[in-house]
Amino acid sequence: MMLSWKQLILLSFIGCLRGELLLQGPVFIREPSNSIFPVGSEDKKITLNCEARGNPSPHYRWQLNGSDINLNMEYRYKLNGGNLVVINPNRNWDTGSYQCFATNSLGTIVSREAKLQFAYLENFKTKMRSTVSVREGQGVVLLCGPPPHSGELSYAWIFNEYPSFVEEDSRRFVSQETGHLYIAKVEPSDVGNYTCVVTSTVTNARVLGSPTPLVLRSDGVMGEYEPKIEVQFPETLPAAKGATVKLECFALGNPVPQINWRRSDGLPFSSKIKLRKFNGVLEIPNFQQEDTGSYECIAENSRGRNVARGRLTYYAKPHWIQLIKDVEIAVEDSLFWECRASGKPKPSYRWLKNGEALVLEERIQIENGALTISNLNVTDSGMFQCIAENKHGLVYSSAELKVVASAPDFSKTPMKKLIQVQVGSMVSLDCKPRASPKPLCSWKKGDMIIQENERISFLKDGGLKIANVTKADVGTYTCTAENQFGKANGTTHLVVTEPTRITLAPSNMDVSVGESVILPCQVQHDPLLDIMFTWYFNGALTDFKKDGSHFEKVGGSSSGDLMIRNIQLKHSGKYVCMVQTGVDSVSSAADLIVRGSPGPPENVKVDEITDTTAQLSWKEGTDNHSPVISYSVQARTPFSVGWQTATTVPEVPPSEVSGGGGSRSELVITWDPVPEELQNGEGFGYVVAFRPLGVTNWIQTVVTSPDTPRYVFRNESIMPFSLYEVKVGVYNNKGEGPFSPVTTVFSAEEEPTIAPSQVSANSLSSSEIEVSWNTIPWKLSNGHLLGYEVRYWNNGEEESSSKVKVAGNETSARLRGLKSNLAYYTAVRAYNSAGAGPFSTTVNATTKKTPPSQPPGNVVWNATDTKVLLNWEQVKATENESEVTGYKVFYRTSSQNNVQVLNTNKTSAELLLPIKEDYIIEVKATTDGGDGASSEQIRIPRITNMDARGSTSAISNVHAVSSYIPVVFFIVNALW
Repeated sequence: MMLSWKQLILLSFIGCLRGELLLQGPVFIREPSNSIFPVGSEDKKITLNCEARGNPSPHYRWQLNGSDINLNMEYRYKLNGGNLVVINPNRNWDTGSYQCFATNSLGTIVSREAKLQFAYLENFKTKMRSTVSVREGQGVVLLCGPPPHSGELSYAWIFNEYPSFVEEDSRRFVSQETGHLYIAKVEPSDVGNYTCVVTSTVTNARVLGSPTPLVLRSDGVMGEYEPKIEVQFPETLPAAKGATVKLECFALGNPVPQINWRRSDGLPFSSKIKLRKFNGVLEIPNFQQEDTGSYECIAENSRGRNVARGRLTYYAKPHWIQLIKDVEIAVEDSLFWECRASGKPKPSYRWLKNGEALVLEERIQIENGALTISNLNVTDSGMFQCIAENKHGLVYSSAELKVVASAPDFSKTPMKKLIQVQVGSMVSLDCKPRASPKPLCSWKKGDMIIQENERISFLKDGGLKIANVTKADVGTYTCTAENQFGKANGTTHLVVTEPTRITLAPSNMDVSVGESVILPCQVQHDPLLDIMFTWYFNGALTDFKKDGSHFEKVGGSSSGDLMIRNIQLKHSGKYVCMVQTGVDSVSSAADLIVRGSPGPPENVKVDEITDTTAQLSWKEGTDNHSPVISYSVQARTPFSVGWQTATTVPEVPPSEVSGGGGSRSELVITWDPVPEELQNGEGFGYVVAFRPLGVTNWIQTVVTSPDTPRYVFRNESIMPFSLYEVKVGVYNNKGEGPFSPVTTVFSAEEEPTIAPSQVSANSLSSSEIEVSWNTIPWKLSNGHLLGYEVRYWNNGEEESSSKVKVAGNETSARLRGLKSNLAYYTAVRAYNSAGAGPFSTTVNATTKKTPPSQPPGNVVWNATDTKVLLNWEQVKATENESEVTGYKVFYRTSSQNNVQVLNTNKTSAELLLPIKEDYIIEVKATTDGGDGASSEQIRIPRITNMDARGSTSAISNVHAVSSYIPVVFFIVNALW
């Protein structure tokens, strides 16, 4: 491509600016985000953020719904930096999607879209609502019909007059989707006026509808009928990744229907799923793809059942996997930019250049989100943005494309002035000037043009490679780089030297303390190169100044010999001579062993002193590379003249002689073997002697292995659990040594021969059975009773039985972790070290049914400064659950962990508690099968000078109201 002189001058000017000013296209630091403006707010303006960095600094403009905003309308808009300030926002003019454009001389980028919405809630129409007339026992739906609004709402209903709100339970339900009040089965106490209360969660504004009277018809009571589901979720409901999904379900019916949930595919609910509002709401926090599928709500009473189904589908906004990055490419080259994003459904892609849709042409193509531009020119430079989008959102990725054109220039990447290499090596000469497009490179040596051959080759990056270098390759090399914008030269001088070789290397040496040695290190090297010798001792650099009394470097210019004077033990180790030049380095190592007298024995001890002997022991000291041949023991007394050699007897008997255990008719004797250093000669072994207690003669035997630690004597005449005296002596080829002190051991025990009696099994709960028995008669020959073994199984499968063991002083064992409502069989036997006895007769017991899974519901409390009154709903066990026998009330102060328990067989309790601080209370049903599920914890706040009351539904701002206790009560987070 040919460029005009004007273009060349412009390119040079742009290159100069980029080098001096480090130009940078705009990059967003902050972008606008979705905003909701409360109508009627005291704040009379709203700010949409936009900030970008760049050089030169960017300037800004904004669009609303795709049209430029006139920033000259100062009474409506103000630009603060890049931020757009909307003055006196109006929902009729200012609602919509906003985008910020940041521009400098290098290009323009567009921000993500930010939606501005206005939240408002108008009043209900004042028109009176018609009376709703129903039969007792009939279900009814009271419609709310919220007024015109924008923004999320919440709903509640007032019964008769404020602050009496409808309490939701299994019979009454307020939908947060429609706002309607649903009563599954109308009772006479429901007669009254109902008012819908609508609250904006954005503005906190609250409006009340007109009361709806509810009266009973006089034509009789409605009979029982099957559930009719009135509140249900859509057949298909898309849910965003990470969102909290709430599904509502409620049914009318007589009796009041029970609501349950399940997945249609039969999979269990994950632990994060919660059931709220008496099972009327299924809540799935942090929604993920594995939570998709069909869900079923089952409404059931004694007259029948009904099922509502709906499918949750998963969607995710686009999320970047691969972003585009700034690139600088030479003119005439090609660009390949790829951006990739994940999302569901799969995102599509489009590209912008300087804030406008990229115009495609033959050399500019987009395929699967990837942008390709061939034969680049300077006008292609600018700010590009890749946009990934699906129907749920879009994301932007921005980057700058710089297309550069310049003549070759070595000023930033100069060639090396001097390169030194060895004969026979390979060398590469770099030639990498800055140039756009890439230049063509040619080489000269002196004035001679270089051609490729078997040793010389041109590299793709413009460099020159020479293999098997010789002295003839010495000289000055010039690289000429050229493109259509100019050319430039660079030179380097090549010096070829002979390799350095060690001609006399240090060798391994073995010396004695006090000697002096020389470790040689002599080399042959190229005279053009300077040479340096260094020595390392055990990996550390030798400091000749610090260790000058021992170390000295000797020899001429080509020698680095190391002299070590007056060698000491500390000088043992590895010595390395390192020889370095400007182009290479060589090294050689040698081991130096310094031998000296052994170090002193360590930890010398004198034991067992008698009239004529003393036991002496010690540990070996360092041998200093010379094995210890012998030890000389000297002694002196106040009456001796100096130290004198003592007579020694190193042979000692085994220690820790003991025994016992084994099988019937066995005597087991054990000891610690004598260490080899104390055996004092060849043919070492043991003499084992034993006799029944009270008998004069010893029975002896010989154990010939010096490492053997035990001996077992077997004979039918050995009585069980009888006392024997034992001792163990030593011998070697020189004769016998001493025996150990005499000790007593028992012969082997006799295993139990009688089974435990009076064995019984008693079911304690749904997972525990207690087995008890009488102790077996014991006799001396049985030795020590170690314990009892309890074996148990179910369904007659004795082969797969389990077992537990208890100590010998126990007469019962508790079997845990059993299955509920199942017969278990068990038998017991005693055991000792000789083995186990016979099993008892088999007994059985059936575990109890599991406790109820339903917790006590609707826990209501009334509190004074001295006591707390509690009421809750009765827990009903299902057919496969244990019957409820009572309730446990667990209570503690909020500052303590010590829980107290009150037992009752009623559905109410009175706690005499001084309410000086908060109390935490929960209730469980009790059954023969154990405790049931716990109610939700309730917190009773500290009372100062008034009474209070509440319930487990306090989170929903609903508290119990009693008509028979005249107390003042308060409501947390009151509506007014």
